[in-house]
Formats: sequence, structure tokens, C-alpha cells
Amino acid sequence: MTKPTLASLAADLDAGRTTSRQLVEACLAAIADPKGEGERTFLHVDRDAALAAADAMDGLRKAGAAPSAYAGIPISIKDLFDIRGQTTGAGSTVLADAPPAAEDAPSVARLRRLGFVLIGRTNMTEFAYSGLGLNPHYGTPASPWRRDEGRIPGGSSSGAAISVTDGMAHAGLGTDTGGSCRIPAAFTGIVGWKPTASRVPLEGAVPLSPSLDSVGPLARSVECCRIMDAVLSGSEIDAPATRDVRGLRLAVPTTIALNGLDEAVSSTFERALDRLSAAGALVERIAFPEFDEIAKINAKGGFTGPESFAWHRDLLAAKRDGYDPRVSVRILRGEAPSAADYLDAQALRRAMVAAAARRLSPYDALALPTVAVAPPRIADLVEDDDAYTQVNLQVLRNCTLINMIDGCAISLPIHREGEAPVGLMLAGAAGWDSRVFGVAAGIEALFQAERLA
Repeated sequence: MTKPTLASLAADLDAGRTTSRQLVEACLAAIADPKGEGERTFLHVDRDAALAAADAMDGLRKAGAAPSAYAGIPISIKDLFDIRGQTTGAGSTVLADAPPAAEDAPSVARLRRLGFVLIGRTNMTEFAYSGLGLNPHYGTPASPWRRDEGRIPGGSSSGAAISVTDGMAHAGLGTDTGGSCRIPAAFTGIVGWKPTASRVPLEGAVPLSPSLDSVGPLARSVECCRIMDAVLSGSEIDAPATRDVRGLRLAVPTTIALNGLDEAVSSTFERALDRLSAAGALVERIAFPEFDEIAKINAKGGFTGPESFAWHRDLLAAKRDGYDPRVSVRILRGEAPSAADYLDAQALRRAMVAAAARRLSPYDALALPTVAVAPPRIADLVEDDDAYTQVNLQVLRNCTLINMIDGCAISLPIHREGEAPVGLMLAGAAGWDSRVFGVAAGIEALFQAERLA
């Protein structure tokens, strides 16, 4: 890792090698750099509040009263979350006149309670309704890969990812309904975590689809994400439990997940599987027919359309012209399904979730590419609605499979220096969060050791 992890930052703070104020000032300088992506990454920067919080954490640490080992580390918050005293914009302009939040969202409050410093609100796809990360209102931050070409960052947690890759924050709080933590992580070469949906409270976050929404972090390592997840879920930050790669049983689903991979993704993924097999993992390609059921569940509208329309219908009636048309048109499709269609979809999904859990039971995790394609150029999607729609479906596809089976999943970077960014997604059934973290930590260690060899 060329940039520090939460654990290394905590050690530096404890040893006096750095201070929270120094960390915050460095992040603020990165945000303000006119040659960087800060202007497109952050929609609001809490400069004064962040510096005041940093000084407070430094004082508490000096007095031996820091609320946690991570007190004073600056992090970013996706514009979807309530922060006390701030208006929650959700990457849109139509909420600009909404009243400021009266209190922090539970996830924000839990991070603040442990002393993390909130450095600002990050850009995102408007109302989280796309996996690409484009935002016509505020601009789109570019992926670090071939930045001079302007490649998409992935979405919807686009700014969260770039805040981490560019040293503007040391972790980002995001959401994931169909890949919004994992897709930008894969496209920017970091780690993104989607927990079991029920693990972290959704209150205080603008919803996209309550049936599928989850709250998770983007950061620089599996351990960073595990620490953040423990805080967000109200769990103890216990000792890491890294699984040995030897003997791991990994299932590679051949149903849907491997269709239409571009060459860069396919070759990098297969190389990763070869490395895992050589290290003693048992890699088995299996049919996963439950994934075929998803198209049937979504045939009459699924969940995202109807559930988003229910939240937006009054706002659309009053301010439709203020929406990104590519977002509003998708929300409006949610008006068509009937209540019976929606209830049928819920029943079908419950059966599919149970069947998927049974199919997963002999394995330690599923292994599949996070995204089927490498990041395309922003310019190729801005003016071409057909290309936008096609690429959005490609980008969302694999991650959505896991949301639909109510699973948990992590995306790890597996490409080599200079190659197109490719993520390896490791996924499990609902409640497998600790297991997947252990598997991911072992695989991450393997890949890092080979890079250093």
C-alpha cells in the first residue's frame, strides 16, 4: 500500500509520529489542489469543523482520553447521509431548499463517536441511481487510471472512492444498492465492502430501494473496511481473523457472472484464479441457477423502480425539471408496477434468497469479477444515452446479483501496476460478513506478497 491504512495511521497517532491536525491539513490541501479532483469530488468541505475536531482529538489523545485508536483520522461522507446542521443533497439540486438535518444519521453518529473527523460530503450519482458515477450538476471526478483520458470512477459512491485514492480522506462512507461501494472501488483500485443489508441502520440516508440498500465503507485495505464495518454495525473491533488460502473452497458462478467480460477483466480474473489454485485454494466453477431467477423477479418492475418512485413522486411532481433526466426517467418507470406485481416480486425473492444460501453452504465464498468491463471514458457516455444505458447495465450486473440474494461482498484490486483496474468480488450469504472478511484478508495477503516478491 502506497498510502496509509487506518491501522498504520492509528499507530502513528499513538506514537506521536503525526497528529490529527496534520492529517486533516494534508487532506484539505489535497482537496484544494487546483490540479486535482477535489472540486468534483467534494460537494461540501467542513474545513473549520474538521480542524476544530482534529484539535479536540489531539487534546484528548494527549490527555489519554481519546475515544478510540482511530480518533482524529479524517474520513469522507457520501452526500446521501444526514449530518447534523447540514442539508442532505443526495447529489442533486432539487433538495437545496430542504431544512438542515436535525441529527446525524446513525452511521455518521457511530463514526463521530469514535473520533473520526468528518472532512466533507462527497459527490455521487444523483439519488444513487446509476453505477457509473456521472453527475451533470456537479461534474464527475475521474478514475486514477488513465486520468488524462477522463475515465469514469464508478458509482454511485464516486466521490467517496476518489477521496480515498487521492488522499483527500482515509476512508469513505458509502451506500450499496446494486454495487455502489464495490463498483467505484473496482474502478479506482481500492477496497469496497457491502455488508449484509440488515447489519447497518439505513435511517438518516436518502433511500434508493429499502429492499436492497446497505451502508458500507470504501478504503485502502480489507482491514480498513473491517474496522469501518465494525463501527458502522455497532460491533466490537476485534482482532482480525485471516483465513489461510490453502484449503479455501471458492465457487466461481458460471451463470451470468462471466458473460461478456472484456479482455482486460477476463485475463486478470483468470490469472487471479490460477494464483489462488496454485496457493492451495479449491476453485470450483458451478452453475448458479438462482441468478437466472433475477430477471423474472425484475420483469414487472422489481424493487428499485417502485420503491424509488414512492419516495420521489411528490418531489418529481414539483421539481422534475431539476432532475438529471437519466435518473428521473428510471424513477418514473416505477409508477407502472401494481401492488400485486411488487408483492409477487417479494415472494419470489424470498424463495431465491433461501435457495442461494443453500447452494452457497458448501463453500467459503463466491469468487467473481466485480465489474465485467474496465472503466470507459466519461466523454463517451455524457452525450450518448444508448451507450450510457448499455454500460450502466454491464457495470451493475455482477454486483446486483449479490444484493438480490441478500448477500455480503467485498471487492479487492487484483490488477498489476499500470493495468486496467479490475476487482475480485468475494461474496457470501446473509450473515457471512465475518467469514467473508477472513477469506478476503487471506487472499489480499497472498496478492500483496506476490506483488512484493
